[in-house]
Amino acid sequence: MSQLIIENLTKTVGEKTLFKNIAFTVISGEKVGLLGINGTGKSTLLSIIAGVEQADSISAEHPNRYRIVYLPQEPEIDPDLTVMETVFKSDAPIIKVNLEYEYALQALSADPESTLNQEQYSKFQIEMDDLSGWDINSKARTILSKLGIETFDKKMGELSGGQKKRVTLAKVLIEPADLLLLDEPTNHLDVDSIMWLSDYLKNEQGAVIFVTHDRYFLDELSTNIYELADKTLYAHTGNYGNYLESKAIRAEMAASTDDKLRNRYRSELKWIRRGAKARSTKQKARIDRFDDLSEKVKKEDTGGEMEVALKSTRLGKKVIEAVGISKSFGGRKIIDNFSSILQSGDRIAVVGPNGAGKTTLLNMFSGESQPDSGIIDKGTTVKIAHFQQHTPIMDEKKRIIEYIRDTSNDIEGADGVRISASQMLERFLFPTQAHGTPIGKLSGGERKRLYLLKLLMEQPNVMLLDEPTNDLDLETLSVLETFIDTFPGVVITISHDRFFLDRTSTKLWVMDGSGDVDTWFGIYSDFLETYVPKEKVAHEPIVEVEIPVQQETKKKMSYAEKKEYETIESAIENVEKSIEATEAEMASTGSDYDKLRELTATLDELNGKYETLIERWSFLQELNKS
Repeated sequence: MSQLIIENLTKTVGEKTLFKNIAFTVISGEKVGLLGINGTGKSTLLSIIAGVEQADSISAEHPNRYRIVYLPQEPEIDPDLTVMETVFKSDAPIIKVNLEYEYALQALSADPESTLNQEQYSKFQIEMDDLSGWDINSKARTILSKLGIETFDKKMGELSGGQKKRVTLAKVLIEPADLLLLDEPTNHLDVDSIMWLSDYLKNEQGAVIFVTHDRYFLDELSTNIYELADKTLYAHTGNYGNYLESKAIRAEMAASTDDKLRNRYRSELKWIRRGAKARSTKQKARIDRFDDLSEKVKKEDTGGEMEVALKSTRLGKKVIEAVGISKSFGGRKIIDNFSSILQSGDRIAVVGPNGAGKTTLLNMFSGESQPDSGIIDKGTTVKIAHFQQHTPIMDEKKRIIEYIRDTSNDIEGADGVRISASQMLERFLFPTQAHGTPIGKLSGGERKRLYLLKLLMEQPNVMLLDEPTNDLDLETLSVLETFIDTFPGVVITISHDRFFLDRTSTKLWVMDGSGDVDTWFGIYSDFLETYVPKEKVAHEPIVEVEIPVQQETKKKMSYAEKKEYETIESAIENVEKSIEATEAEMASTGSDYDKLRELTATLDELNGKYETLIERWSFLQELNKS
């Protein structure tokens, strides 16, 4: 079992220290989700581990021949290489021979009579046999297909930005690696590809550290969570749901914690659980136990996660009506005779595979493009904010407070109280000391967050969101979700992020690229489990089969289990008290990071014990009911 040990890692960019003397160990098989708000250094950390960027100080220990493979957020590509040449561009011998084989195959196909071409082809066939390279060749083609890339001889320069990212993702996935570093691998992937990628990475024998905004993907894949905050790295055992539960419990225990912050963890945890397919009795008992614990807390929940509710421009009775709109590109009709009436309070998700026409539909509603036929009629009071996939060009010398004040110096909240531009920046996770920072010093995610805030400061009553989750950190997404909860107008969203759509949409427009736009009521996760495309219904008749019901033999409690059941609740309470004491000690530790790491490890161990006791309590409770 190989491992990477990092100690004393410090990195400063300009005047800002991203992290100081952090340490962690990654073991083979671990799948580590890396969290932190934009600007805390997630991408920088991956880049340092990959050896692309230098740290101020670092101590790294790993076995000889330890191989790290890295997918940056914005991979560099050679536009003149084909898809297959890009995928097989590597210093790994087994992949290099695949590239040579591809070249030999192309040459032979172009001139099959050439003796030299025949010899070269035979030579590399033998090398492929010797190195067992055929598996890699087949694997590359399979991965490309799963990621929606079907044309392997196309030049990279001819691909869209999303296609380029998917090709480079395929490239790192076929590389032999002890550690995979993936920066936003789910960007530009549709839901099927994201689910496939999760299953694929679960089976990787090596370790994976990944940054993602997709919380279902994060919850499904991660075995550990690393959180960058306050120049420190905090390590948590378990998946994203475990991390949320741990933070929620800590917030419940801490008397000084803001109620709204506690609620955010609890709300997000609820939706993580909502997204799980299985709903066993044992899981339900565990959820009930967690809810019971919440009721014991002295400070009661007050609702709302962050006060981001703003007063929007008044929306009249007439919003937007689309009547028989159609649109074609290159002879292919992507929207055919679509009609819909938007009403105040609508929360609509536009879903479908890449290339189905989702962005085109949004552009027609915003007025940036026109339908080939049909009309889009907008009410006189409609004020649209269109959040586009790509952040617009910003003046890099302008300070962020000036950028927001160009839109408005203050804004009216839903309660009628005026909120300054500076206060809004703080609510969107830009601390006061950062307000004078030039835009040029912001990360890509921070710029996108600033762009989002500028749109909201315009006080729209219709919001069109095109892939808002790409490159935004989870904290910002939580703020945006909360804002949408209280927004009285219309929100139409394009996203492949299942969690975000579940949280923000109650109606779907389903596009498949054929021109049809189906309307489906409900949340996206339910749609994925139950929706059947219309063309399949006629070919797959339902056959009712009567299944005999078997009587389940109920297991009775043994004497030892009865005794255990009588004492397990007190054992749980004791662990809860230990957790509370450890958290109190952590709160008083100050800047003693060595002590903090030690206490964090203790807390993770206690949380693990707590999880085990809760599972056992659930099992015994069910037996007791029998």
